[in-house]
Amino acid sequence: MTFTEWFLFFLIIQVIHFLGTWKLYVKAGRKAWEASVPVYNAIVLMQIINRPKWWVILLFVPIVNLLMFPIIWVETCRSFGFNQRKDTILAILTLGFYIYYINYATDANYVENRSLQPRSGLGEWVSSIAFAIIAATLVHTYFMQPYTIPTSSLEKTLLVGDYLFVSKFHYGARIPSTTVAAPMAHDTIPVLGTKSFLSDDKNKDGILNKLSLPYMRLPGFQKIKRNDIVVFSWPADTLALMWGDRSGKATYKPLDKRTNYVKRATGIAGDTLEVRDGYVFINNKKTVLPDRAKPQWMHIVDTDGQKFSQGALNRYNIREGKLLNDGRYYLNLTDDEAALIAKNPIVKSIEKHLTPKGTYDKSMFPHNPKYAWSHDNFGPIYIPKKGATVELNENTIPFYEQVIRRYENNDLTIFGNDIYINGKKAKNYTFKQDYYWMMGDNRQNSLDARNWGYVPFDHVVGKPVMIWLSWDPNAPNFIAKLQSIRWDRMFTTVGGSGKPTSYLWLVLLLIAGYTVYSFRKGKKKA
Repeated sequence: MTFTEWFLFFLIIQVIHFLGTWKLYVKAGRKAWEASVPVYNAIVLMQIINRPKWWVILLFVPIVNLLMFPIIWVETCRSFGFNQRKDTILAILTLGFYIYYINYATDANYVENRSLQPRSGLGEWVSSIAFAIIAATLVHTYFMQPYTIPTSSLEKTLLVGDYLFVSKFHYGARIPSTTVAAPMAHDTIPVLGTKSFLSDDKNKDGILNKLSLPYMRLPGFQKIKRNDIVVFSWPADTLALMWGDRSGKATYKPLDKRTNYVKRATGIAGDTLEVRDGYVFINNKKTVLPDRAKPQWMHIVDTDGQKFSQGALNRYNIREGKLLNDGRYYLNLTDDEAALIAKNPIVKSIEKHLTPKGTYDKSMFPHNPKYAWSHDNFGPIYIPKKGATVELNENTIPFYEQVIRRYENNDLTIFGNDIYINGKKAKNYTFKQDYYWMMGDNRQNSLDARNWGYVPFDHVVGKPVMIWLSWDPNAPNFIAKLQSIRWDRMFTTVGGSGKPTSYLWLVLLLIAGYTVYSFRKGKKKA
């Protein structure tokens, strides 16, 4: 829906609210017209049901409001004496229209000083759970989200089995565009394995239903810097793979429900990027990575048939590799690790395994034979910047076609060498937002921008700030997972320089302090 459509929808909701509650407003000592004024009517309603005025804010927060509306319906019923269990059930099942029955078909009286305490232990439990979910949804959606590292694309910086806290507020929290969805579930409901949001699979490009909000983002206090690690929505996520459908049917997930990826922002808006023999060059200068970044490539290690001991492999911290049939090793190594292994007396030679320049890999963006690029030799390529203008022709359109059509929502048509945007012949194009080039440190084992192209800023989710748990996800059972916990990585920061420092001791100290405080407070009450 557009902003205009949403405004009209909002006005319709106000009319529905007025028609269903104006008599109740009068019985509560207010004026009938107060039920008709948008936002003000919600403030007055909070006074009627004896609830804090700041609840009104929650009614306008996407996803959170889905939880708040049933609470308001129930509280309204109870404020006029309808506080039985059947009244609660009817208020929820009728989506609040039970209030129409109270408003027109009963002689309800306003209970001015009603008790706000739950009438039973079950009611207290339900109330506590509801507000815990609301609080968790607020934090999860707008402040901090947990995230798991599923692949080795940032190996040695972030490990498979690392659990992260991802800040939404550094770059500005993205307002959910999918307004009807299960709280705190991304694209799939756990256990059930079904999608967690309302959609219409017949549409395309992420605009899935008439209740979708246009893209909006809260202000951030930091911009993405070159080589920042960033969590983002995977631009190429348009298949139903998350729900076990291997048919290849296009589903076009909405923007906020696409699979989350984590990569390094190797290039930022306005940069020209090139990969030469595995090394990244930005604006024709070899990029300088943070000291915690550990880029690695596959190496062929010739030991003349001799084998490394397991102790040697552990000492070299080798996580990926194999022994080839001819007796040589195929190992994934950083430059420093390769230099160290080269000193081993059984090593006869060690060579970085790179695809020669000029080799065409069809999986590489822009997927055009004109550009014979591979993972190891790629580019140069310009990364679009908001407000920048580029020339459009048969050579440049492969790079910007999906930007113009999918990410910036234009009607793009190509007839031979002629390019039409929104029905008008175009010789150039001005970008509406910034784009980024997201790559993994595991240079030859990373599905990244070299495969799918640019990542728009509206796809950015947040910034990983801390590892709160780390273990081996391939351990056979839960006990084995507990035994595999990497204690030295617990509560370490993702950014910064030097060896990561664990703040686990501080977390345990805070937990112990809170436990002692709660125990003493409980004894005083007793």
